[in-house]
Amino acid sequence: MQSRLLGMEEGKDQASVIRTNIPRTLPLRLLLFCLLFAVMVIGLSIICMYSVRFFVFQQTGTVAPSSLHPWFDETDTIERWIRPPSNLWHSLSDNELLWRASFVPQIEEYPFMRVPKIAFMFLTKGPLPLAPLWDKFFKGNERHYSIYVHALPSYVAGYPSSSAFRGRQIPRQIVEWGKMSMCEAERRLLANALLDISNEWFILLSESCIPLYNFSVTYHYISSSKHSFMESYDDPGAYGRGRYDSHMEPEVKLSQWRKGSQWFEVDRRLAVNIIEDTKYYPKFKEFCQPACYVDEHYFTTMLTIQVPHLLANWTLTWTDWSRGGAHPATFGKDDMTEAFFERIFEGQACLYNDQPSTICFLFARKFAPSALDPLLGLASRVLGI
Repeated sequence: MQSRLLGMEEGKDQASVIRTNIPRTLPLRLLLFCLLFAVMVIGLSIICMYSVRFFVFQQTGTVAPSSLHPWFDETDTIERWIRPPSNLWHSLSDNELLWRASFVPQIEEYPFMRVPKIAFMFLTKGPLPLAPLWDKFFKGNERHYSIYVHALPSYVAGYPSSSAFRGRQIPRQIVEWGKMSMCEAERRLLANALLDISNEWFILLSESCIPLYNFSVTYHYISSSKHSFMESYDDPGAYGRGRYDSHMEPEVKLSQWRKGSQWFEVDRRLAVNIIEDTKYYPKFKEFCQPACYVDEHYFTTMLTIQVPHLLANWTLTWTDWSRGGAHPATFGKDDMTEAFFERIFEGQACLYNDQPSTICFLFARKFAPSALDPLLGLASRVLGI
């Protein structure tokens, strides 16, 4: 009996041992199975990946680039912020463009080697018939200038690949003489030019303008000036104060009303002032309608109110108004002589950096397309280009 009980006790102990081992053995086997399955899946994934890459390489001769980019490759550099747009054509609305162009760094010192450039902004109806003369002017100075062209929407440019004007057209809209659309086009030019952080000075020109000096003289004159060249004067007559509308008060008073040439040169600070303006723009748009000719009053009045001490109060573009009328004189082939240019150069007198100067104009207008060939012949002797 005792031996039987002992056997039963031993049997009970063995069963207990067996029951105890079951839950330990089963998870271990399950773990091994899962590990083996995972290894097989990873192995199959690697084989499939290399098979696909091999297939693509066989088909194209190149390895397909991975679409996965680790976070540490997504770096941001200063180049992203200072690199000018490679393509001037964009889909920004005017409001979006002006907003983007109004960004101004708050630290004056640049953390990179900056070569300040002049932005030459051409407001045209269509082609630039005098482009070959300008190409001679720009040649060899690529690091110191940028070009922007605003033409009518219907115009399709066809500049040769060697021309500095190739690919320099900006998105454009209809422009009407004497209306706010003219100033809007000028602000559009300024805003596109401001997107290049290296542009420091901004010159507005037309398709009928020519340079009077070579690029070196022009660059030194503009870069060394402590003023911007925006003509501004008080004309008490019918074509000055006579165009003022009292509805422009209180933003613009009659005593603040100014007139000046459409063709200007401003530095970066004043360019931002012009494109960010929302105070004066609505008043001029509504109350300076033809025959007010807003392009002769808007910028010059606004900047005279804001920063009169920064303006030289004359334009760098020579124009002949001696014949009278609403438009200046136009010069063609027969006018292109050395004596003609001597008359332009002689008798000039102005204050440059508060000192008397005999160089007051760097550009001249209006020149007809027929003037191009004789201008090219005179360029080296008369214009130094």
